[in-house]
Order: sequence, then C-alpha cells, then structure tokens
Amino acid sequence: MTMGDRLRELRLQRKISQEEVARHIGITRSAYSHYEINNRQPVYETLIKLAAFFDVSLDYVIGGTQPNPSADSPAIPDSGEILKLFRRMSHEQRKQSISLISDFMSREQRADNSG
Repeated sequence: MTMGDRLRELRLQRKISQEEVARHIGITRSAYSHYEINNRQPVYETLIKLAAFFDVSLDYVIGGTQPNPSADSPAIPDSGEILKLFRRMSHEQRKQSISLISDFMSREQRADNSG
C-alpha cells in the first residue's frame, strides 16, 4: 500500500474531506490531494502533522504495518511523551520545536563529520 493509499484510507475511515484534513494541518486541499494520489511526497513537518491528526505512528503513515505502536515493539525512549507534548502545541510552537530539533541535529552531524 502506498502512502497516498494509506492517507486516503485513514481519511475515509474518519469520514472527513480532503479540505478538512488540509485545513487542520495547514496546507491547501490541492497539496493534500497530491499526497493521496502519490504525485507529491509531504515534507517531514507535514508527515508529523498527518500522523498526529490521524493518531497513528509516523511509521504507519510512510508505509509501516501497524497503525499504532504495539506494546510489544521496542519504542524509542520518551517518543510517546514527545508526541503528547507536540499535539498540545500551537502551530507556531510546533514550527519552533521542529526548527530547534533540526538545528540540533545539524550541529550534531557537523560535529560528527569534523571529529
């Protein structure tokens, strides 16, 4: 199943329109439509928003088999808590958080490459 198929399936299960999904995650309906028909791939920030909106794991959105992490699978420490916090943030707080994490990861990568 493609990511577009999965997004369409999740949306139809909830009986909502493409417009509703797009409005909630802050993109145009046209952009979201392109995701469902596999003409475009969402950026990382949008993937996170989609997973949070549909209340599924990011892995599931991009092609995993489980809609939610199972209790038996090893989870990344604190990932559940991070997701809970992210869901409570405003759009601007989410943007700032993603920017901070991206900056941190870039610095770490540069440090790894220089040392």
